[in-house]
Amino acid sequence: MTQPSHRPAAFWPGGTSKWEPWALRIELCLPHLLLLLSTVLSVATAGQSGADRLGTLALVGVALCWVLGTDTLAPRRWLNSPVALAFSLTGLLTIAGFLMARDLTFLLFAITGFFHGIRLRPPSAMLAGVGATSLLINTASFGGVTAAFTERTGMFLTVVVVQTLAIAGGARMSEKLAEYNETRRKALDELEAAHAENAGLHRQLLAQAREAGILDERQRLSREIHDTLAQGFTGIITQLEAAELVEDDPPERRRRLATAAALARENLTEARRAVHALRPEALESAQLPDALNAVAGRWGERCSVAIEFTTTGTAKPMHPEIEATLLRITQEALSNVAKHAGATRVGLTLSYMEDQVTLDVRDDGAGFDPDAVARSGPHGGFGLSGMRQRVQRLAGHLHVESEPGGGTAISANVPAVAAVSDR
Repeated sequence: MTQPSHRPAAFWPGGTSKWEPWALRIELCLPHLLLLLSTVLSVATAGQSGADRLGTLALVGVALCWVLGTDTLAPRRWLNSPVALAFSLTGLLTIAGFLMARDLTFLLFAITGFFHGIRLRPPSAMLAGVGATSLLINTASFGGVTAAFTERTGMFLTVVVVQTLAIAGGARMSEKLAEYNETRRKALDELEAAHAENAGLHRQLLAQAREAGILDERQRLSREIHDTLAQGFTGIITQLEAAELVEDDPPERRRRLATAAALARENLTEARRAVHALRPEALESAQLPDALNAVAGRWGERCSVAIEFTTTGTAKPMHPEIEATLLRITQEALSNVAKHAGATRVGLTLSYMEDQVTLDVRDDGAGFDPDAVARSGPHGGFGLSGMRQRVQRLAGHLHVESEPGGGTAISANVPAVAAVSDR
């Protein structure tokens, strides 16, 4: 067993409390104070001869030297040795017995035997040490060995047993409580360290997600260019070439040019939308709930669909990657509603919980078969795979519930990683 780095206090074990050093100081001083008090009371007692007083003082000197040498000034190696502690207690009780034989006042000094006995190990040795101290003190208080064991034996043994069990049992309970508190403190420290490590892992995950998001955004922009801008430019070129072929037909030529101009305006709108999607400007001047409310309001006016935005829980700044992901998912989900659902009402809810943030988007539209969309692959037209990838990069989950004719509910759950202080 590992030895303690310092002497533990008998009645304040554990060594982790700020009061333990004070308890140890009192414990170190108490034998000397009790010995001094007993000596003063004994010497001041009338009817003693000078020789009696000198004999008592000589024994007091022996007791003082014994306490200093085996307890107060003893090296740590001595104090951590069960054999040395038992030897110290034996000598103390022997000297205290001689002093009590001269004057019962020194019973006060004998009380320090309890402090020595409590430090004995194993518990059986502690019980024996405390019992020996109780036996010595109560033998004297009951009038000596003869009176204690012949006249009032039952009472004497009862007092010794009760006193021994009370002091030894209290000491053991104190030790167990100290061990429990130390175990609990270590558990709390480990839990705090685990929380700190978990927060660090979350931030590392978000950093990786940000790096992965760069590639995803490039791929998304590539798809946007291919699916919208490139096709639009192709249409514009086709209309302009057709206009050259019908120069002799002014109305048809004007129609072709008007169509090309309309396609150019649509392409410009798509280009602006694609560039805007690269960076959520809405989050630069507003908190996430305000940004989502603004997105929902503009979408509802543009699509002429009733939409209600609700926030639950206590709103707090989240990590930028968390907020950007929830904003993008909202935009994609509403875009899906506008393209495919034919809904008349949409509900958008942002929920802040202790360890996660949830975004719910519900509509009363046409609905669809999620399994069929999943089988159609990433180009099924609903953008669910892109939303799911965004959420999974943040160690979150995307849940989709829908059926033909039954509307659609999309729920995105992501960790509630707070914003860094320098945001």
